Amino acid sequence: MTDQAALASKLETGVSQLRCIACGAVGEEGAKSVRCGQCGDLLEVLYPGWKTSAGARAAGLDAAGLKKLWLQRRTSWNALDESGVWRFREILPALHDWNYVITLCEGNTPVYQLPSCGRAAGVEQLFAKHQGMNPTGSFKDTGMTVAASFARQAGFRLVACASTGNTSASMAAYAARAGMRSLVLIPQGQITWGKLSQALDYGAVTCQLKTDFDGCMRVLDEVVQRMPVYLLNSVNPYRLEGQKTTAIELLERFDWQPPDHIMVPGGNLGNSSAIGKALLEMKELGLITRLPKLSVIQTEGANALVRTMRETGGRELISVHAETMATAIKIGSPASWKKAVRVIETTGGVVEQVSEVEMALAKAEIGADGIGCEPASAVTLAGLKKLVKQGFVRKNETVVLILTGNLLKDPDFTLKFHRGDLFAGTEHEEEAAEVLAPRQRAPMVLDASATAVVKVLEYAEQTDPRK
Repeated sequence: MTDQAALASKLETGVSQLRCIACGAVGEEGAKSVRCGQCGDLLEVLYPGWKTSAGARAAGLDAAGLKKLWLQRRTSWNALDESGVWRFREILPALHDWNYVITLCEGNTPVYQLPSCGRAAGVEQLFAKHQGMNPTGSFKDTGMTVAASFARQAGFRLVACASTGNTSASMAAYAARAGMRSLVLIPQGQITWGKLSQALDYGAVTCQLKTDFDGCMRVLDEVVQRMPVYLLNSVNPYRLEGQKTTAIELLERFDWQPPDHIMVPGGNLGNSSAIGKALLEMKELGLITRLPKLSVIQTEGANALVRTMRETGGRELISVHAETMATAIKIGSPASWKKAVRVIETTGGVVEQVSEVEMALAKAEIGADGIGCEPASAVTLAGLKKLVKQGFVRKNETVVLILTGNLLKDPDFTLKFHRGDLFAGTEHEEEAAEVLAPRQRAPMVLDASATAVVKVLEYAEQTDPRK
């Protein structure tokens, strides 16, 4: 047996524990509830075996050995190794039988350099980790593979979620792959057709409720109590364990040298919590020697975390009535706010908010670098610009934006942007007309003439905002 195989064999037992983030009570693994039975707060996955009784790093969790093993797996045809999540299974909760794993080869998403966006923001080294390149087009897949696998192991035949779109698409796909049934609750009129079409195609029972996302969650909580249904929203602690591999992949891509800043969109705050958890665990295990600053960006119309941090110092959640075109983060009462506050404070990050126009401009700027993303992803670049102006991010620092969803998740937003009617009839119409016009490229109807096409090209060259 090779050294790497011995290491894998030793660690694959992956003893984990569910513990309440508030009162510290230990929860039952694989149980239906995702909340503490004593105080009702959220649970998280911990790994008691990572430390000895003396508090030293656990024997066998050798950082150099893990790095070598994970790198070797990139050339393996084993289904677990092909997954950018399960490739790191030594630091994930272990299943009783690996045959329960449901995988669509998620993860292994690219990191792109964004030179044009870097110039616009005022930083020299800007990168994007594009989670929209996952199988169903969003970061949700990295968490869903883990949580759905645990649902399958526990014998559930029905899984469910409330969703603004991406979660429903991901859950429905993984449920279909495993032969499970899925229930999706979505707020009526507040989900893009691109996302809804995915849930339908993957066979989910889809219900549009006359409420917002937070209302859908309240209804779902009651359904879960009355039916044998396993909840797969980001309050599920196993979801966050899968999503933390985003950060592990990112640091592996940077040869384990952390960037200075990581910017994450803030919706229900599970993703920022997961990425932050990974950073803390990697430092604990000696995989990295310092922490990047993790900052969360929201829109002004869905800024619950921003208000929570600024008005209560992160001690009490201030819920808001969410209104934003970024439907993926249109959440007014984020469930994972306590976890997000903890990782922001521990890593030295901040929270910031951006306007709808700032988000729309940033989305077009990311597109001008040849990288498409859904609107919610673009808040990261818009927020970065503000943080550079404030002096929190310096010009010579390395920054990574987490792009959470694919461009085709919301094509209507993009088409309206380029036609110039995205903000028609709103309070932002006049501002948008001035700020966004240089980036708009509406399709034109011309005579079938080369001369007409040449004139259009000449005009486009003269007005190119990248010059």
